[in-house]
Amino acid sequence: MKPLFCKTLLALAPAALLAGCMTPAQPPLNPDTPAQWRQAGGSAPHAHAVKAADLSAWWTLLGDPALDKLVEQALAQNLDFAQAQGRLEAQRILLGTATAAYKPAFSAGVRTLQDVAALDSYFHASLDMGWNLGLFGAYESSALDGQAQLLDAQAQLQAARVQLVAHVVQRYLDICVAQQQRFVLDQQLQLDARRLQLQQVRVQQRMGSAEQVQQAHLELNRSRAQEADLLQHQARAAHALAALLGRSEPEAAWLATSSTPHIPSATALRLQVLPAELLRSRPAILAAEAAVQRAAAAAGLSNSALYPRFALGGSLLYSYNLTQNRRSSSNQVPSLGPVIDIPLFDWGRRRAQADADELEMNNAVKAYRQSVLDGVADVETALAGLAAQQQRQQSLDAQTPLLRSRAQQLQRRQQLGLASELDTLEPRRQLLLHASQQSVGQAAQALAWVALFQALGGAPLPPQTPPGTAGATP
Repeated sequence: MKPLFCKTLLALAPAALLAGCMTPAQPPLNPDTPAQWRQAGGSAPHAHAVKAADLSAWWTLLGDPALDKLVEQALAQNLDFAQAQGRLEAQRILLGTATAAYKPAFSAGVRTLQDVAALDSYFHASLDMGWNLGLFGAYESSALDGQAQLLDAQAQLQAARVQLVAHVVQRYLDICVAQQQRFVLDQQLQLDARRLQLQQVRVQQRMGSAEQVQQAHLELNRSRAQEADLLQHQARAAHALAALLGRSEPEAAWLATSSTPHIPSATALRLQVLPAELLRSRPAILAAEAAVQRAAAAAGLSNSALYPRFALGGSLLYSYNLTQNRRSSSNQVPSLGPVIDIPLFDWGRRRAQADADELEMNNAVKAYRQSVLDGVADVETALAGLAAQQQRQQSLDAQTPLLRSRAQQLQRRQQLGLASELDTLEPRRQLLLHASQQSVGQAAQALAWVALFQALGGAPLPPQTPPGTAGATP
């Protein structure tokens, strides 16, 4: 048996040496990205730079401890996110079996059979061994496919994380805005009711008209309708937030009004991190990179199928004659030798499959580069939206002292007897409406902040690639 084994190794050595130099070709991923964000240059003068470490928990930049706690609870209790984590863990387990087909496989069996003349019955016990060497890049391609599936699972987990955090922040902002607007609307209803009362007094004193009373009634009913819409909007946001946290019921505070609601505001920021570092964690780009790796693995496997398949096969057979109950020198028959599968008659089909997989790999590379371009466009759009919301908020803030001054002037005129109480109600109402617009604008600015980090894929920076290690960068 030993000489046979040595001859087998000598026969396979040249093929193994040739095939060992073949690895699946992975196309370079070098898309063109800008050196800096074009829209980031329009930040406010008081903007400050974002530290790279802050980007892994971007919601904390909104400065709301209650929101930070809710996000932590959602990441720990959300069932959809837990499923994504489970899929990643399952893929990590399966990663170890990606190249299992190229490891030695052993099988054993026993059976009874008769000879052709049906004179004797034999008992056979066999131990078989097969080892597909995975030459010509087959082993490496299978390993690459396993890594690609793991990367795709990581992309799905990152997408679930980004979506979960964004939805928690959005629903929390909806609740805060509803509480703020309900508080303002309560004061507005009091002013509308007072104006209706004063208009009715003016009619009784023949100083006003019925049309003015009807207009006051109309404004009061409009305010009450707004209150119903706010209650519905707040309830919907509260129940949605509870579902994100893995709860069946929302907290009572989420459904109540608040005299001092807090709407987190996004500070004007100037991003000073390279786009390649930020976009690398974008789920769409991670998924596109995984698709490129899977396409490269498929191309490698189809290319390896163009060459002969080498394997080692061995068997140890023990035979015992049950009929005559006798032994012979041929009871044990060992065998060991190479198995060579040469593509001849189906080589054209294999060549066509290899060409098709090569084209699919090129398409995957183009899809990856397009995903990077889409990411850059989304980030630039989000930055432009954030700048627009900041400008809008600054404009609203500039109007506040003017409206407040006008209301104060009319109040002083009333105290001096130069104006009536009815004259002061409309400026006060306008000031309340302006406060409502400010709260909506402040929330819109925070939502633009959410959209920015959704475009960045959640913006946790990937670990630095060690020097000398090949790695694709978006």
